Amino acid sequence: MACFISPSSCDDWSLVFFCFFWSCRVPPVKTKWPSQHRPHARTPTLRQRRRPGPMSYPVVVIDNGTGYTKLGYAGNEEPTYVIPSLYADNAAAWRRSNDVFEDLDFYIGEEAAARAGSCTVSYPIQHGIVKDWDKMERIWQHCIYKYLHVEPEEHGFILTEPPANPPENREYTAEVMFETFGVKQLHIAVQGALALRASWTSGKAQELGVAGKDTGLVIDSGAGVTHIMPIVDGFVLNQAIHHIPLAGRDITNFVLERLRERGEPVPPDDALLLAQRIKEEYCYIARDIASEFDTYDRDLPKYVTKHRDVNSKTGQPYTVDVGYEKFLGPEVFFHPEIFSNEWTTPLPEVVDKAVWSCPIDCRRPLYRNIVLSGGNTMFPKFDKRLQKDLRAIVDRRAKKNMAAFKDPTRHITYDVNVVSHERQRYAVWYGGSMLGSSPEFATLAKTRKEYEEYGPYICRQNNMFHSVFE
Repeated sequence: MACFISPSSCDDWSLVFFCFFWSCRVPPVKTKWPSQHRPHARTPTLRQRRRPGPMSYPVVVIDNGTGYTKLGYAGNEEPTYVIPSLYADNAAAWRRSNDVFEDLDFYIGEEAAARAGSCTVSYPIQHGIVKDWDKMERIWQHCIYKYLHVEPEEHGFILTEPPANPPENREYTAEVMFETFGVKQLHIAVQGALALRASWTSGKAQELGVAGKDTGLVIDSGAGVTHIMPIVDGFVLNQAIHHIPLAGRDITNFVLERLRERGEPVPPDDALLLAQRIKEEYCYIARDIASEFDTYDRDLPKYVTKHRDVNSKTGQPYTVDVGYEKFLGPEVFFHPEIFSNEWTTPLPEVVDKAVWSCPIDCRRPLYRNIVLSGGNTMFPKFDKRLQKDLRAIVDRRAKKNMAAFKDPTRHITYDVNVVSHERQRYAVWYGGSMLGSSPEFATLAKTRKEYEEYGPYICRQNNMFHSVFE
């Protein structure tokens, strides 16, 4: 709305110029996110919309996963943004007039996914480990400046890492954060330790009396890898960490293969996205796979789900039938022989091996507090199935030992508890949020001054393997 003022009635010509420029101001540009990816972008809560004041600079928490990157401010209950850890290289360097980064020849996150058909897309993180540092640095650049809109010199940062992260990766992470972005403070935390901390808020943890305890066995399963990490009194027992090379992407690929085998009308450009939606919306854990097969076989049409979607390229609607894959997909954790000839050990057996790789006096508290973390642990009845199968393994061993020694006193029992909670999908990020909003962060983080004095070597070792959180 223009402002008209007569110069003769105004003693101050500056007011005239102010009104003129105010009427000609350019409205801010609003970014439009691709609709097919909106379910993955978290809507900020009222608490999350609160931007830091001029003297308040909360810690920034970034959890870089194989499939998704979660980012936001410490003290919040959910990440402000959840974006695909995806990078698109636009060789033609074509531009959009409304893009803030229109002069760049790359895209990340939802923008990269939307250009999968016209650009070369890749994931810089493979099986939890950064493989392409140039692309990873650009993802961090977008996270800091485009999404969070923060000045890194004014904030402390928490980044996450898998338990098998090489020391060289920690050094390079510190180099990028301190030299390229000039962050104020940096702490690189192991994902399992943060997930254990996040479980303290669950009702079951409080009921069992393990809330606030730094002892538990964490099962963290993301898009690329599944980790089983025993933590005792804050110490990660490195020799007992186990890895399963099967995770979310394997389930997605399995669902897609089943759809194609049946000749379902799967659009090539939307194939992986469709399989992922089916996995997240319909898949569940069966209590017993054999009985579930029998149930479906008796009346298959009753259990087939019609999934309706729209082709992102043509705009035409299509429908696919979803059947056995609803319960077969998540069986990767309990019957991996369905998916792979190279890995055939079920998750409950791996968990049991991890516990028995620990000192004898640590086993009972580890069985008592088995913590779930990551999107793959969100399948309905996952916790109940894992607890049932693990309980059966423990009971079989106890009966075998009692029979071998022929002594009832040899019957040693263990209390097996699998702890699930409402924040386990983003448990690692939420644990970082808890840590970043506590006084403990200041004692763990490395400062820019320390980096300038000692170099990236200060972040080479993760002392969490020797003390609580570092």
